[in-house]
Amino acid sequence: MKLDYLITSLNIPNDKYLIVGVSSGPDSMALLDLLKKNCKQSIVCTHINHNIRESSKEEELYLKEYCKENNIIFECKKIDSWEKNNFEAEARTKRYEFYEQILNKYHSHTLFLAHHGDDLIETILMKIIRGSNLEGYAGIKKYSKLDNYTIIRPLLSLTKKDILKYNEENNIKYFIDNSNESTVYTRNRIRKRILPLLKQEDERVHLKFLKYSDTLQEYYNYVEEITQDKIKNLYKNNIIDIDIFNKEHSLIKKSIIFYILSNIYQNTANIIKDKHIQNIISLASNQKPNAIISLPQNYYAKKIYNKIYFEKDNNKSNENFKIIFNDKININNIVIEKVASHDSDGNDVCRLNSKDIKLPLYIRNKLDGDYIDVLGLNGKRKISDIFIEKKIPKNDRLTYPILVDSNDNVLWIPYLKKSKYNVKKNEICDIILTSYKKGGNKIEEKRK
Repeated sequence: MKLDYLITSLNIPNDKYLIVGVSSGPDSMALLDLLKKNCKQSIVCTHINHNIRESSKEEELYLKEYCKENNIIFECKKIDSWEKNNFEAEARTKRYEFYEQILNKYHSHTLFLAHHGDDLIETILMKIIRGSNLEGYAGIKKYSKLDNYTIIRPLLSLTKKDILKYNEENNIKYFIDNSNESTVYTRNRIRKRILPLLKQEDERVHLKFLKYSDTLQEYYNYVEEITQDKIKNLYKNNIIDIDIFNKEHSLIKKSIIFYILSNIYQNTANIIKDKHIQNIISLASNQKPNAIISLPQNYYAKKIYNKIYFEKDNNKSNENFKIIFNDKININNIVIEKVASHDSDGNDVCRLNSKDIKLPLYIRNKLDGDYIDVLGLNGKRKISDIFIEKKIPKNDRLTYPILVDSNDNVLWIPYLKKSKYNVKKNEICDIILTSYKKGGNKIEEKRK
């Protein structure tokens, strides 16, 4: 299977070094091989050891030796600790921070990544399910131009099957991340359940998605050009001129608000939800002379006559905490403890199978937008609604302990609700946690 054209047809900048992100999986190993064979520039293999799986060290050592044998520069970063609530989001942030460090080190402006056609389908479907903006619905781009460099994804016209065939024909060794088999993750459920159905209709359906993506990207580029032109007149010093804003088309309004929030939250797209955009548009049309709405991370939008101001409440107490759970912890009068066995099967007990979740476990407070896949409900419920239903006092809601895994899936709200990840008393489990109330009103562990 000849794939050299994927590289030789590219318009690659004339850099001395080309940077490629390599996980050691089949996709990135195929890309590394193609670049090695078809580029005159020096290749820099950039690897992140997430230090989560037992095989991480073996993969790092193999890549290091592979690069040495093939005259490829090897750059590696090992992650020693994880701090944030969402493992996937934090891992992505750390990866791209490292990529930028290496790009700067080698004065390169080109980063190669190994996303392929199946990844594109999965990403588009996830964006449709979760909600996004026009650019988000387009999924993954072949060329992503950032401030100081360009990301190139040469494999978007291939399927996973194509890549595995190429690896087999060229005797390319690779490693498999077993977590990709778990249906706990949305992407994996799409990959294992929905993608096969689409391919039954058309084996090369990814090319249809690629065309869909390119078309949406064209529309987005056009809307973005208009947005950049309009925003100069109606948004200055974090203030929207409502009189001008309300004259715009609804699509341009949404694009303007998304642009503003992206700057406020430093392009962290998973913070910005459709509801935030719609709430601000509604605020602009509110007939009251003064109104205010809350936004994530202590920000708020305040309407005063014909202006909307975006500000942050720096005086608001920060109750955020996240603590690695080991054996026992006492938070807000609730003690959570790991036990060998327990007779109860109520909401005061949580039983888990470590194969279904991502360790380590954390205890944290509720965050904006939190929900739990309730056991037996076959659906999601907002944690804020559960607190209201259970009549948890407002002051206690800020520090009520919630159990999550390293992917930030909510596993248990002690005394209140169990998630779909919980197993019954007579089923196989290797983690049993119990909760009980005890005197004390402080978080006894260091807050992060």
